[in-house]
Amino acid sequence: MDDVTLFSQQAIDDIRQNQAEWEGGALAATLKSRPEEKQTYETESGIPLKRIYTAADIADIPASELGFPGAYPFTRGVYPTMYRGRPWTIRQVAGFGNPEATNQRYKYMIQTGQTGLSTDFDLPTLLGLDSDDPMAFGEVGRVGVAIDTVDDVERLFDGIDLEKISVSLTINPSAWVIYAMFVTVAEERGCDLHKLTGTLQADPLKEYVAQKEWIYPVRPAVRLLRDLIMYSARTTPKINPVSLSGYHLSDVGGNALQEIAFTMAFTISYCEEVTRAGMDIDDFAPRLSFFFISHQDFFEQICKFRAARRVYAKIMSERFNARKPESMRLRVHVQTAAMSLTK
Repeated sequence: MDDVTLFSQQAIDDIRQNQAEWEGGALAATLKSRPEEKQTYETESGIPLKRIYTAADIADIPASELGFPGAYPFTRGVYPTMYRGRPWTIRQVAGFGNPEATNQRYKYMIQTGQTGLSTDFDLPTLLGLDSDDPMAFGEVGRVGVAIDTVDDVERLFDGIDLEKISVSLTINPSAWVIYAMFVTVAEERGCDLHKLTGTLQADPLKEYVAQKEWIYPVRPAVRLLRDLIMYSARTTPKINPVSLSGYHLSDVGGNALQEIAFTMAFTISYCEEVTRAGMDIDDFAPRLSFFFISHQDFFEQICKFRAARRVYAKIMSERFNARKPESMRLRVHVQTAAMSLTK
């Protein structure tokens, strides 16, 4: 049986007839006296925009494709109440100089209401270089904090309860090393590793396409991420071991379609790598997280997030045979684009 649609055929026919009358009457008269400024209008991604949209434009969309928040395919949100039930995490990025300087900044931000920490690392740390390496000259502590040892991580989070605050680590090729240091510090403090929360960026494939900070060839990099995902799923089950990052793809010129397409392709590659190693999709997919950009084309961005949720849910369900709803929820972290700053 065909899925029900959102509107009756009679309602759609009436709308189309009324629109035709409007186009031949009021619209035609206005265009004759005051032509439009351009022949065509497009979204930021180059998708042509009609002059007006009505229910007739979505007449063929099955009601099940829209659904309800918190229900498959999660088009309208991954949780039933979304932000009415829980505010989003306030997480301003910080990271500069040495661990003590960044730690001081962390404590100030926590005092002023920040609910999560986000750490940027300097370029030598990202590339796995010690601060005294000749290749690190001039870059130590710039655009991020310098981390060389476990003691550096201890000082970075000195006086901060790692069981109570979520920690985001913006680190990619050397993510597994920083993660190991973070876990070691938590263990030395006697923390329950199952209570640790946070996110590693750790997305290697986007490095080759967009950000360009890589150390290893592609396949070894993906295998390292595979091992990180599998270890973290068992040891620190509330930490997101990877944040699949569409943001960087957009920042180097990708449009909304390309941002989602590349990110979903990377997701499939990582999930195939982990499942081939013997881990069930439902044992790690609930902790996959995503990072997208929010541009100023307001409605296109809304459509982008809704489409991404639906596509991801279907990939998890139909391609990887996920059974848990948590495995099909696209959990997204969003940053505003520097050029447009739409919240």
